[in-house]
Formats: sequence, C-alpha cells, structure tokens
Amino acid sequence: MLAHAPTAPAAQIRVLHPKLELCVETLANAEIAARGGAHRIELCGELADGGITPSLGLLEQVLTSVAIPVHCMIRPRGGDFCYSPGELRAMERDIQHAKAAGAAGIVIGVLTGRGEVDVPVVRHLVAMARPMQVTFHRAFDVTRDLDTALEDVIAAGADIVLTSGGAERITEGIDVVMRLVERAGARIEIMGGSGVRVQNAVALCQATGVSAIHASLRRRRMEDATPIHVLPDALPAYELREEDVRALAAALKTSAGTSSENGKLD
Repeated sequence: MLAHAPTAPAAQIRVLHPKLELCVETLANAEIAARGGAHRIELCGELADGGITPSLGLLEQVLTSVAIPVHCMIRPRGGDFCYSPGELRAMERDIQHAKAAGAAGIVIGVLTGRGEVDVPVVRHLVAMARPMQVTFHRAFDVTRDLDTALEDVIAAGADIVLTSGGAERITEGIDVVMRLVERAGARIEIMGGSGVRVQNAVALCQATGVSAIHASLRRRRMEDATPIHVLPDALPAYELREEDVRALAAALKTSAGTSSENGKLD
C-alpha cells in the first residue's frame, strides 16, 4: 500500500472499473497507448511545460490512427492560467478545430487573478465544445480553495476534473482527493493524476475512489538508444513502453474485478 494512504475500511472503495487516460505528445505514443489498453488519450504539445495545444496536423493524424477517444489540450502557452482576450480567442478557435477534426473531448483550465475558477469563461468554452466532453485540468490544483473550485467547475458544466489533491504528487494528496470524490458524488468525474505509476495506481484508486487515473508512464531512454542527431540543449529523450501501459491497464481491470467479487465495491 501507499505510505500516505488512509487506513479507511475497504467499504470506501467505490469504483468498479476505473478508466485509464494516457497523456501523450507524439503520434507513436498515442498508438502505443491505444494498443496497450488505455481507455482514452489526452493529446498535448510541450509536456515539459505542462502541456499546450497540439498542432492541428498532429491531432488529425492521431485521430485517424487510434480508435479510442482523444481529448485535446486547449492551452495557448505554458505558465499561469490567466489568459488575455487574444489568448481566449485563440482557445475558442482551437476548440472549433478540435471539434471539426473529430476529437472526443477537450482539456481546459482558466483562472482569475485571484486564483479562482473563472466560471463565466469556462462555462462559455464548455458551451462551445459541446457535444465534446470537457476536462478541467490541474489548474484546479493551484486554486485558493479546492472545495470551492470543485463547485465552480461543476457549475461551469465540465464533465471531468483532473487533480492531485493540490499536492505536487497525488500520493501526497490522497486524503484531499478522497474528500473531493465524496463531495462530487455523481455530479462530475474525478480523475487522479501526477506521479501515477504502474506500482501505485491500484492503491491510489482504492484509497481515493477516483473513477479514472491519468498517467504519462514516461521512462528516460537509455543513453545508447538516444538519437545522435539532436541539438546539444535538447531535453532528455523519453519513451512510452507498451508493456507498461498493458501492465497498468491489466492491474486496474484485475483489481476492480477482484474487489467486486469480494464485495468491496458498491
């Protein structure tokens, strides 16, 4: 079990079939995620900067290459989550492009200068996105009050909220995530993310009751596998291994089935 997991009774385990969302930024990794058993993909650009809107060309190619739902990040830049009118117009156009391309969902997050969810703006972007699903990303975790932010995200009409419980890693925010799951009830899907590994994902689901897990499962590439034709200041190369995706997907499925048989899920 996780060191930070609460010693709650097994009856608190609520999720029968937790979904697995893989965050990727390349076509190859999108294909690996789909083959490995992920339920959906979050497609981003520039993961090293927290993820921004991917190119339309990449989105279109991923959509033609995988059969699972693809949720497209809509974020015009890295940094904070307070956007200028021009940046918001760019987000509107990117939402239109994602919808026209056939994405199943978008991923957004807009805050006010006070560190609160910008409900009118988010509600407007959600309306533009329909019938696509909408995830509110981890901008949620830097809001001033997570309970208030949860109510704001629900009021704005989002379908999913991604959170680590306000902590850098979800293993440090388990109690908060569990509280958010209980508060949300059936009103919104709570997806746990940040620091998720094959080794801890099942325990995270059981401890928090989240209905989905968000992970990247990136591994640093071995030195002898790194391409030689890169710039000297390029970021370290990484890879997504299909066996890791398969292991995580299988663990979640097996754990859910076993818990159900034991009467630990409702």
